[in-house]
Amino acid sequence: MHPTQPMHAMHPIAAANAALDAPPMLCAGHAACPGCIDALSARHVLAALGPDTVAVIPPSCMAIIAGPQPYSSLKIPVYQPTLEASAAAASGLRRALNAQGRRDTQVVVLAGDGGTYDIGLQCLSSAAERNEDFIYVCLDNEGYMNTGAQKSSSTPQHAWTGSTPAGKQTGKKNLVEIMAAHGVPYVATASAGHLADLRRKVARARELRGTRVLVLLIPCLDGWGLADDMGLAAARLAVETGAFPLYEVEDGLRYTLNSQRTRPLADYLALQGRYRHLDAAERAALQEQVNLGWARLARRAAPDTLADLSPTSPAPQERTPC
Repeated sequence: MHPTQPMHAMHPIAAANAALDAPPMLCAGHAACPGCIDALSARHVLAALGPDTVAVIPPSCMAIIAGPQPYSSLKIPVYQPTLEASAAAASGLRRALNAQGRRDTQVVVLAGDGGTYDIGLQCLSSAAERNEDFIYVCLDNEGYMNTGAQKSSSTPQHAWTGSTPAGKQTGKKNLVEIMAAHGVPYVATASAGHLADLRRKVARARELRGTRVLVLLIPCLDGWGLADDMGLAAARLAVETGAFPLYEVEDGLRYTLNSQRTRPLADYLALQGRYRHLDAAERAALQEQVNLGWARLARRAAPDTLADLSPTSPAPQERTPC
């Protein structure tokens, strides 16, 4: 690939990799906590999208990292809407850019789980129903970490939070399945602990049109009870234990599983202070939840899943050996 070839003319993955050699679009000296991988994740997402991008950042940890308007730690335009209105703001920016003939300019939302799973879900659902053309990145630290580590609907069951000191009694909302049910072009999970997979998925989202949603797991050092240097380790363990499987869904139908389970959930739980109060029965129950979720996901990602889901599909036929 010629070094002067414009990024929009490259293959999406080649463009994403080339962007990593460009000056970072997230400046040093931002306001992230020491060791936080929120900033690391945003840095790689923005690098894969390229400089011709406009960001929408609602109130969240990312808004603190980005800085108060008119100041910003990002080298791209940033619009900060109200907490519930990110998807509406992105929809409006996309249409305004289209009216200016700037259809190749990317519009990306960088929102937390509170502004996505909870307060912003209605707006995101409406945009997805219309298939508005933007990329929505949920930086999921599984709680309202910017305001005291209170629980959100993304908080896993039994996890300690500032508002559930005895552990949350309900499970984590499955945002990926909710968005896949809208039939949007692309939904995926990703993690800074698996950067090649993250960059590939951002590149894939970049080449599509319509509503594209990426959910990135962001271990919160303070809210999860992690040491300052354990953010990436927690992110990797979440994937390796199946607590946060990496997968993608295209058009609400085609599931692809991108990770494997190689370790027991106990390894992931032991790293975090928010699970120290659990007894053996609660730990076993969480492992069973992971087992069931993994089995369900594996079935959906199997080659014959689409045929199996159809109530009118004929019975499978014997395959003649080659």
